[in-house]
Amino acid sequence: MLAARPKTLPAAAAPVIVGTAVAISEGVFWLGPALAALLGALLLQIGANLANDVFDFRKGADTGQRLGPVRVTQAGLLRPGQVMAGMWFTFALAAAVGLYLIYVGGWPIVIIGVLSILSGIAYTGGPFPLGYNGLGDLFVFIFFGLVAVCGAYYVQAGTVSAAALWAAVPVGLLATAILVVNNLRDIETDRQAGKKTLAVRFGIQGAQTEYLLLLAGAYLVPLLAWVMAVTGLGGLAAWLSLPLAVPLVRAIYRDSGSILNKTLAGTARLELIYGLLFSLGVILN
Repeated sequence: MLAARPKTLPAAAAPVIVGTAVAISEGVFWLGPALAALLGALLLQIGANLANDVFDFRKGADTGQRLGPVRVTQAGLLRPGQVMAGMWFTFALAAAVGLYLIYVGGWPIVIIGVLSILSGIAYTGGPFPLGYNGLGDLFVFIFFGLVAVCGAYYVQAGTVSAAALWAAVPVGLLATAILVVNNLRDIETDRQAGKKTLAVRFGIQGAQTEYLLLLAGAYLVPLLAWVMAVTGLGGLAAWLSLPLAVPLVRAIYRDSGSILNKTLAGTARLELIYGLLFSLGVILN
C-alpha cells in the first residue's frame, strides 16, 4: 500500500471523471468503457508510482535525507526486485483492461496504452528519464490532462469533441501543479542527485511562479471556454473550489521542506474537488 501511494490516485481519477462528465453532457455516455477507463487509469498510476520508487532509489535520488512520504525501496521495506515485479504485474493488469478498451475504441487505444506504460517507466527509468531532464511537467500535463480526459471521452464517444479538449487543459494544469509542489519540496536533494527538474533549473521562485500560473490557468480556462461558446456556464462551478486554492498558493510562497507535504496533499485534493465541481456543473448545465 505504501508503494502504491494511494494519495496520488485522485490525479488519476479526476481526468476520467471529467471526461465522463463531458460525455454525459453530450449524450454519449457509455458505462462499461467509462469504468474500464477509470480502472486502467488507476492501475497506470500505481504502476508509475512503483517505477518511480525503484528507479529513483537505483539512481540515488532517494536517500535517507528524503523529505517526502516513505519510499519502500529506499526504506528497505521491499527489495528492488519485488517492486519491479509489482510494477510489471500492475502494468500487465492495466494492459488487460486495455484489451477491452481496444475492442471498444480500436487502434488509437493501442497507441495511448503503449505510450502511457512506456512514459510511466521512462519518467524515472531508462537512459533519458523524463523527470531527471526537466520534462516531467510536460509529461504530466499531456498524460494526466490531455490524454486522460480525452481518452476517457473517446472510448465512450468514438471521437474527441472541442469541449472534451478544453476540459482536459485545466485538469492537466492542476496535475502538473502537484508535481511542482513535489519538486519544490525536493529541490535540494534533487540538485545533489543530479535530477534537473524545472525547480532545480529555475530555482525556488521559478517553481513558485509556475505553481501560481498553473492554478490561475486552471480557473481561467472554463471562463474562456464559456466566452467562446465551447462549453456552457456550468463549467464555472469549478470556481467554487477557489477557497481551497488560495491557502495553497500562500503555502507555496511561505513554506519549504517536509511541511510542503501538506500542500502536496492539498493540491491533489484540489484537483479532485475541482474536477467533481466542474463535472457536476457540466452535467447540470
